[in-house]
Amino acid sequence: MSVFEKLLARSRARSPWVYLVNTGSCNGCDIEVVASLTPRYDAEQVGVLRQGSPKHADILVVTGPLTLRTKDALLEIYAEVPEPKVVVAVGSCPATGNVFAGSPTVMDGVCDVVPVDIFVPGCPPRPQAIIEGIAQAAALLAEKHSLAKEVACG
Repeated sequence: MSVFEKLLARSRARSPWVYLVNTGSCNGCDIEVVASLTPRYDAEQVGVLRQGSPKHADILVVTGPLTLRTKDALLEIYAEVPEPKVVVAVGSCPATGNVFAGSPTVMDGVCDVVPVDIFVPGCPPRPQAIIEGIAQAAALLAEKHSLAKEVACG
């Protein structure tokens, strides 16, 4: 691994760019994700930066129960995030459907459609828990990045 590749892997671990996807939530988790980026909780001090395009993100943050209507959009967005990537499911809804489970328009969980690496439990989870989940995702991203380079380099 070259010096540039080591620097890139280190910077990706220390500066995860996230893209937020709402797949049908009540917006409770979205509010807490946005709150975690405010100066009070300051996720930017650990390098977290919210992106406006999935093509520039490293971490996909999913909130809400996965509805049939948002399933295809989630698949398209997931495909646009470059490899290596990590998916963080925030709240109880992406894990199980929560109070919306059993509805004919809601799937059981996001992990049935895209692989989820980190679950942040709660309804809604606190900003500190969200930041901790994204920090775990950043560490996992750095690990995936170094593994990908090892495989590519032989």
